[in-house]
This record gives sequence, structure tokens and C-alpha cells, in this order.
Amino acid sequence: MNNHAVQVEDLVKKFGNLVAVDKVSFSVSPGEVFGFLGPNGAGKTTTINILCTLLKPTSGQASIGGYDVVRHQSQVRQSIGLVFQDPSLDERLNALQNLRFHAMVYHMPARLRDERIEQMLRMVELWDKRDSEVRTFSGGMKRRLELARGLLHSPKVLFLDEPTLGLDPQTRKHIWEYILGLREREGTTIFLTTHYMEEADKADRIAIIDQGRLVAMDKPERLKAMVGRDIISVKTADDARAAGEIVERYQTNVRRDNGISFEVSCGEEFLPGFIRDFGTRILSISLRHPSLEDVFLKLTGREIREEEVTDTFKATIRQHGRRTRH
Repeated sequence: MNNHAVQVEDLVKKFGNLVAVDKVSFSVSPGEVFGFLGPNGAGKTTTINILCTLLKPTSGQASIGGYDVVRHQSQVRQSIGLVFQDPSLDERLNALQNLRFHAMVYHMPARLRDERIEQMLRMVELWDKRDSEVRTFSGGMKRRLELARGLLHSPKVLFLDEPTLGLDPQTRKHIWEYILGLREREGTTIFLTTHYMEEADKADRIAIIDQGRLVAMDKPERLKAMVGRDIISVKTADDARAAGEIVERYQTNVRRDNGISFEVSCGEEFLPGFIRDFGTRILSISLRHPSLEDVFLKLTGREIREEEVTDTFKATIRQHGRRTRH
């Protein structure tokens, strides 16, 4: 298990009669950006909570850097950093005080603590705001401070749960520059959940979980190749005639909805000849490659944002979580 940053084998978690995680197995290599996706209620948050020692598994094994998440909880907690979706900063304190408290919890030596705090605050461009109360920060500044806090003790694995949810595109871009730069500088393993498919595309590999089971795991490009071919959308001066010409010439199905769309292999290579030889006047044309959203929809039958956690599931989590949460 020491060869993996994260190792999960036949992991099961039950809440009464509800099986939230059902024999899930996967591994994450050191320095990898690993995307963990699934609709709400699919089991991804439960899996992450087990990996972070917040829940005990019903059966199976999980380890972080070779440390078992049940038998070596202290070592696991020292090895991970957490940036969860819900804010967890103390807004009555300033940025320095928040990070110093975190350093104290992790028993960081004073000399290393102050040096590392400055390094992290400069990295997320908050050093000039170190004495400002967090309650005066914008949402993006708070997210950057949470990222600095999660990285303060130099974790081997950083768990990011919706790290940029609700932030503007520019702030999201900056946070991803920090995250990917961190991987390059310190070799940190990134374990990511996100609803933004363009963020998931940054992962080296993606695992998709649905109804407690792992339904797919591969590189983003290979997952998208599962969906099918490239999609051409075209509007013409005579869509009925154009549709007939496409079916006859290319022996492919067409869809007519505010224009015509059809699938082809190697769309970039197909387009020039199509535009040159097509008999009906083209008004507009576009090419779209299969996306991770298409993959997600194909595998789960739902869009990434569509499914909501039911009140019953939440109540079950609360009831049974009290017995195992630390």
C-alpha cells in the first residue's frame, strides 16, 4: 500500500439498511490530480469522509500513504489537508490568527510555523491582508485563505470538495493556478470533487461513482471517447433538403432541432471537405467534442447538478453518523 497516496479496497459503508458505499476500490498515485465525481447522494462524500477519518467503514480497507484510516488515524490526519465546500474559518479572527490556530492543532514548531504561514499567505496573495479580520474578506479571499490553511502543514494529500463553488471565473482561474502550481512544486496529491466539468478536465484521472458503486474510472479523454463521436451542428438555407443529403451521402442519423446535428469521427478532419462539397447553402456550422457532462449523463442518467440529497438520506446520515464520527 505504500506505493499509493490513496488506496481503497472493497470499501463498504452502511447506514442502517442504506448502502451508501458498495464495494468501492481504487488507488491514487503520489502527485496525481484525481477527480471523484458523482451526483449528490451517490456516495462520494461518504467515501471522502472515511478517507479523512470522519467516518468508520462498515467493511473493506482504505489507507493514505500506507496508513490505515481506522488503525492509524493520527498519522492519516497529519498526512492530509482539507478544503471542504462549507466555510470553516473563524471570521472573528484575522488571517494570521486562523493559520496560527491551525498550526497549533498540528503541533508545528514555532520557527517553521511562522515561515510556512508567510509562504502560504504570499502564495494565495493574502500577505498584505494578514492582520484583517476574515469577516471583511470577499468569498474568493476566504476560499484562498482556506486553501492556504489546508496546505499549511505540508500534507501529502489535499482533499478539495468543490473548491471554487460560487466563485467568479477569474477567482476560480487563480485558485486553480495555485493548486496546479502546488502539485508541481511540492508533489502534493490532489483529490478533487467538483460540479464544474471544465475543472474535472484538469484531473489526470476521474472516477465516477453512482448509487454507491464505481461505474467508471479513466483519463478524461478516454472517458469522453466512451460517449461516441464528434457532434456537427449546422443550419442551412433548406434544412429538410440538407438532412436528406447528409443521410444519403454519409449514411448517418440526423437530429433536427433548431437546425441539424449529426455525429462523425475526427470532426476537425471532416469539416473542411463537408463545407467544400455540401450542396445546400450553409448558414452556420459548429463542432463539439463529447464532454465529461456527456459521460456523466450517459453513465448515471443524470446531469451533475440534477440530483439532490433526499431528506431521508440526510436524516439517516445524521442518525448513524453520531455513532461513528470522531
